[in-house]
Amino acid sequence: MILKNNYRHMKINAPKRTFIAADLNLQTWEDIQSYFIDLRDRKISSQAEFEKWLQDRSELDAVLEENAAWRYIKMTIDTRIPELTEAYTYFVTEIQPKLAPFEDLLNRKMMESEYISNLSESKEYSLLFKRVQQDLDLFQEKNIALDAEISEQSQEFGAISAAQMIEIDGEKMTMQKASVLLKNQDEAIRKQAFELMGERRLQDAEKLDDLFTALITKRHQLAVNAGFDNYRDYKLKSLGRFDYTKEDCFDFHDSIQKHIVPLVKKIQQKQADLLGVEKIKPWNLEVDPLGKAALKPFENGEELLNGTINMFDKIDTYFGDCIRTMNEMGHLDLESKLGKSPGGYNYPLYEIGVPFIFMNAVGTLRDLVTMVHEGGHAIHSFLSRDLKLTGFKNLPSEVAELASMSMELLSMEQWDEFFPNQEELKRAKIEQLETILKILPWIATIDKFQHWIYENPTHAVDERQQKWEEITSDYGTGLVDWNGYEQYKVRAWQRQLHLYEVPFYYIEYGIAQLGALAIWKNSKTNHQEAIEGYKNALTLGYTRAIPEIYETAGIKFDFSDSYLKEIATFVEAELEKVEQGKV
Repeated sequence: MILKNNYRHMKINAPKRTFIAADLNLQTWEDIQSYFIDLRDRKISSQAEFEKWLQDRSELDAVLEENAAWRYIKMTIDTRIPELTEAYTYFVTEIQPKLAPFEDLLNRKMMESEYISNLSESKEYSLLFKRVQQDLDLFQEKNIALDAEISEQSQEFGAISAAQMIEIDGEKMTMQKASVLLKNQDEAIRKQAFELMGERRLQDAEKLDDLFTALITKRHQLAVNAGFDNYRDYKLKSLGRFDYTKEDCFDFHDSIQKHIVPLVKKIQQKQADLLGVEKIKPWNLEVDPLGKAALKPFENGEELLNGTINMFDKIDTYFGDCIRTMNEMGHLDLESKLGKSPGGYNYPLYEIGVPFIFMNAVGTLRDLVTMVHEGGHAIHSFLSRDLKLTGFKNLPSEVAELASMSMELLSMEQWDEFFPNQEELKRAKIEQLETILKILPWIATIDKFQHWIYENPTHAVDERQQKWEEITSDYGTGLVDWNGYEQYKVRAWQRQLHLYEVPFYYIEYGIAQLGALAIWKNSKTNHQEAIEGYKNALTLGYTRAIPEIYETAGIKFDFSDSYLKEIATFVEAELEKVEQGKV
């Protein structure tokens, strides 16, 4: 993809290696084993030698993580090429298991060093050492092989999902592309697409149930091996949740149900009233009730790229330069195509410091939002790329998602780049704000579901379905008519990648969404101050505790009942302003 606009050049070079050979061709464990042996056996006799040891280990971490990243990126770009899947699988099954014992040894060597105390007073190092100590506490050699099995097996979800296709009027299409039809003004087309997608997913339902059951069983064993009662407690610790507890998660669930679900009910009631029905059929949830065609902000990846850069330039020229640089370096793969894994991501590349954006754009508003979301992640990588150690850049999701979700909202003021028509711009903003409100109960639903899943690891599939129905009822509005389509609803959770690949990595989206709304709220009163706070927070990487990072951004790390009420009131008011054409 070639960017036609003139642009400034952000010159990026990988740092010169001082420990790893510049020409290293990392294919097997033997290619890197000597570096681990060096770090393990090296004598450290001074503070300078200890800090050099830390830097060398950081360099090795960056090289390894970037190698694994490229294997994953290439595999997800085209799942039809066996060699790409094999290369990634080899890393997680043959290389990663051999890394784990050395990582444990190096962690112990670091924490036992007499020179560590001289660095422990600094906030960034003290937080890093805290995380390392946690890894030491969790490490069990008997979990190495099991962890590799889980990593490999969890990837089956992506392959199963990528293979799901439907055919309408002779055209084969991915689920992502087919979902666009749910906005089509012809109800017969919407219903057909909904049913075809539902039936296609049902073909894999038993396979996905079996896969999830197998993963639950192995994850529970992993936790028991590490001395925990359940995988939930193990995972929350392994995720480094130093700043909140499972009880806080429960508070989040309750607060969302109390303050956000009523707003979603208002949105759906308005939809039902405009459609002239008491209850909404599931294929009518996304259609414009006034008969307007689905918004199509761009035609292809090049338009999406150029428009995003222009928007980012208007917010802060540095933001635009980040995306330009990624394009020049070939670190973008934006358009949906056959064989591509579903979804989208920004994958950090810790050595070069320039991440990779992967997505499945087909021309929808959601694609635009995905692009600016992943662009926020990318800007985070650029702003934190010069931090001294790789460990300082390894972000908790509550911080990473703050960057991306804030960019969704901050960019809204520039969406006329894609929607020059004021009526369409108004529709786009309304849809974005309503989507945010709708996703928060879904996040609470998925997180609450996970807590139950791993508290009850021996449950049967029918018990799982019953619990899912119970939770979705708690967070539902009662305005959607699933009569005749219950089999689709009861397995709706199977579409959530996080459950399979990254368990418990989801409530962070909700927490970060609240933070993003707060940054947007600040931007309404002092835009430049909000942008500077945002950049300053992202520059910290993970060298400060999460509450301090949020404070640097000018917001609170809070998801209590009272705070949820404050945020909900603000969003409702902003939504009303947009609907009235005031913003």
